[in-house]
Amino acid sequence: MEKAFTSFLLTILLLVQYVMATSAMTHTNISTDQLTLLSMKSQIISDILDESWSPATSICHWIGVTCDSRHERVKSLNLSNMDLTGKIPKDLGNLTFLVSLDLSGNNLHGNLPHEMANLRRLKFLDLSLNNFIGEIPSWFGFLQKLEVLNLGNNSFSGTIPTTVSNISKLETLCLTSNFLEGQIPEEIGNLKNLRTLDLSGNKLVYSIPPSLLNASRLEILDISANLLEGNIPIGIGNLHNLNWRKPSEFKGDLSLKQWVSYSLPEAMMDVMDANLVTPMDNRLQKELDIVASIMKVALDCCAESPTRRTHMKDVVGML
Repeated sequence: MEKAFTSFLLTILLLVQYVMATSAMTHTNISTDQLTLLSMKSQIISDILDESWSPATSICHWIGVTCDSRHERVKSLNLSNMDLTGKIPKDLGNLTFLVSLDLSGNNLHGNLPHEMANLRRLKFLDLSLNNFIGEIPSWFGFLQKLEVLNLGNNSFSGTIPTTVSNISKLETLCLTSNFLEGQIPEEIGNLKNLRTLDLSGNKLVYSIPPSLLNASRLEILDISANLLEGNIPIGIGNLHNLNWRKPSEFKGDLSLKQWVSYSLPEAMMDVMDANLVTPMDNRLQKELDIVASIMKVALDCCAESPTRRTHMKDVVGML
């Protein structure tokens, strides 16, 4: 009897100790997140944060902050369009439970701190419409849970880091309107889940890498307003989900169907033997009929709706 009672007391003591340790851990975590956000507040000019982010209230009730109900850690920080001015503090890397970070539409500037590489749980990161500078950090390749990465409308320079290809779950990559140079990395083709790729408004050169054809789920491609040249990769039409946007030499927004209808006739005339196109008999009309037939097939293969597109195996029979 005494032995059973002793075991019961030991069990109760262990439970009490566990609860106290868990409580202390939660308190420590909240304190870490609170200190991080207060550090951020001290380095950023903002009337909104000055009024809302008070140590007297729980950080889970601060504006723009969402906490995880289980661990009571900050999981989402949305401070978009709040007229924030300043730099991202290094302490931001301490918010290790952060899943979503949106700082878009502010006046933030400077380089991105390396400590942000600690945010390994991030799935959504939007830093667009700010004044960040420097090269796009290679440590983005460590954030392998990222699904959305938007760095558009900043002042990033240098080349696109090849380590971006390590973010295997990435669905949206937006780097529009920066000062990026060099060529589009071949490694971007490794992003098999990519649906949106916007590299417009930079200074990218050379041609579109053929490896981009490996991104079979791609729906939106915008590489306009760059310095690209060369040929469109053969097989670009096989990206069946693609609502294609033009390279720099085209004007206006063109879908793949429009691009074919605008560019193919001239290209066809370039490869045709000029001696065949003469007014001597009915040859000219025949050649024009041939071109029209090829154009119809090309347009059918590039219909806007994937269900209405002609399959390549049927093309031979149509010509």
